Amino acid sequence: MKKKFSFLLIIIALWSSSCNDYLDFRETDLIAGDVALQTVQNNESAVIGAYGGLSNLMAVLLNSVFSDEVKTAGEFYNAATVHEWQYGPQDISIRDTYTAINPQYQMIDRVNRVLARVDVADSTRAGDNTLRARLKGEALFLRAYAHFELFRFYCAKYSPSAVAMPYMESPSMAPQARITMDTYFQKLNQDITAAKALLPNNLTDINRANVAAANGLHARIALYTEDWAAAETYATNYINTTGLGLATTANFAGIWTDANTAEQAFRTVRTPTMARIGSLYRATSASASNIGTITWTVSNKLYDAYGTTDIRRAAYFLTEPLLAANNRPNADRPGLIIRKYAGGTYGSGTENSANGKLMRTSEMYLIRAEARAEQNKITGANSAESDLNALRANRITDHVDIVLATKEQAIDEIMLERFKELAFEGHRFWDLKRRGLAVSRLAADAPSAASSTLPANDFRFALPIPLTEMQANSLMTQNQGY
Repeated sequence: MKKKFSFLLIIIALWSSSCNDYLDFRETDLIAGDVALQTVQNNESAVIGAYGGLSNLMAVLLNSVFSDEVKTAGEFYNAATVHEWQYGPQDISIRDTYTAINPQYQMIDRVNRVLARVDVADSTRAGDNTLRARLKGEALFLRAYAHFELFRFYCAKYSPSAVAMPYMESPSMAPQARITMDTYFQKLNQDITAAKALLPNNLTDINRANVAAANGLHARIALYTEDWAAAETYATNYINTTGLGLATTANFAGIWTDANTAEQAFRTVRTPTMARIGSLYRATSASASNIGTITWTVSNKLYDAYGTTDIRRAAYFLTEPLLAANNRPNADRPGLIIRKYAGGTYGSGTENSANGKLMRTSEMYLIRAEARAEQNKITGANSAESDLNALRANRITDHVDIVLATKEQAIDEIMLERFKELAFEGHRFWDLKRRGLAVSRLAADAPSAASSTLPANDFRFALPIPLTEMQANSLMTQNQGY
């Protein structure tokens, strides 16, 4: 019996050993990171691939539809649930249209693989060691950018002890737990600070990260955490970058037709073969005379906020004569359309195709103005007042300088200016969340009485974690209220 038992143990040991060998055996067609990212050139290809996952379309649409920027045009109201804040973890429109988890963590995973290999990658070309440092900076920048977007989508207003999202610093398939906002933002600041020391300090290629873009992101991070002194510093660093002055009244409209790159330190290039940013508001047209279905038009609240001498009104909107009454085949259709990302002419291959402006100087002026107001730098030189007047002087042809008397007045004016200047750029809903303000729509802009107001600090300012993520990640916790 002892002999049989000993023999059985030997068999089990051999079986276990062969199983371990089998599990350790690498597939013959596997291309792992140590092979795929063997050279600096390989790592550059991987970083460029990560940029390919960068898009502001979801943020732009969410902030328009969830806030007071748009109203239904009456032609195709297929987003009633989200426009009226009726969404949950199982809502298909949330999972398919407003899910940031998959694209952002995919981009994070890609750059984490670069960060794991780039320091030891082979240098095969002249200049590779200089490029190695840049690639590491770009990877750190993109990791910070994606984690910050995840915070904006899925987290409540910043509070150090509140819950943020998992912060991924290495590739992993293991379940990940959410961490506190304090720890999360420490990691964000570490990544963006390290990135700035490695990125190029020029605007030669604004399709890739540079020091100015990193300062812009750092200013946003500080704005959301109410680190006012840091927000002022980083916004100033961006503004002082050569070539990033405010767009003038003469060249402002050209930003939106891609005739120039004024104010921009970082952008995404959208081609006609990609999803078209202008199609968020109006479908592409069948022909030059048959305009596409209008999904969303500007809210009365936003349109009426611009004066007649404000150049943003003509740059952002169009009262289209082709949509006038009795003008076939477009008769009796909404005449006012959003043209901010109109692209080429109706029916052309470039219609609705425009580049995404991820960092603009005007946003930095408004971040700095808010930071200065919160530090009681209200009036005079280097104040909230001076920043607001500088921006408005380049947007309103008969501008008269405003004089601010109180911090409360300054904040009100800054929020109004953000509403007007940054419309349809992916900020409004999150601005209201971080300031603890309600979404308040005019009766003419609300499809129902129940959809006129989302109360300040409502749990719905943070999106639900999608059911698919809850099922896949055993350590994930759902947001309050869902």
